[in-house]
Amino acid sequence: MPDVRNQRFAQQARSKPRGKVLLVEDDPQDLHHCYELLQKQGCEVVACRSHEEALKILEVSRFGLVVVCQGSCAFEGRCVLERAIEIDRHTPVLVLTRCLEMNCYLEAMQLGAVDYLMKPVSPEQIARVLETHMCRDNRTD
Repeated sequence: MPDVRNQRFAQQARSKPRGKVLLVEDDPQDLHHCYELLQKQGCEVVACRSHEEALKILEVSRFGLVVVCQGSCAFEGRCVLERAIEIDRHTPVLVLTRCLEMNCYLEAMQLGAVDYLMKPVSPEQIARVLETHMCRDNRTD
């Protein structure tokens, strides 16, 4: 019997085209997982595996959402979060983490992140973030 929840998720994604998403993830498996989830939601995904690459991309392109990983309690993705908000304070930034650290959570939210989720994220979590925070105007190119 087909999974009704996954069918509903796929149908919902096809009916709602989304904008561009910058996905910054250093783990290849997590990168693939998030990339697939975002694409199924109708997003045009620009994926990169380093924060340095993401910073360069942010200088030349605009996004409706930035998804950045927190690799450890050192929160290496902070530079991407800060730069995305500096370029356009309306750009929503989602932080993904494997280690839930309250200080990192508070720091990310104080810096302007719209959400902070544990990996692996579910299709429902991604759909909720996109519905709630995705920029839908013409700022993306």
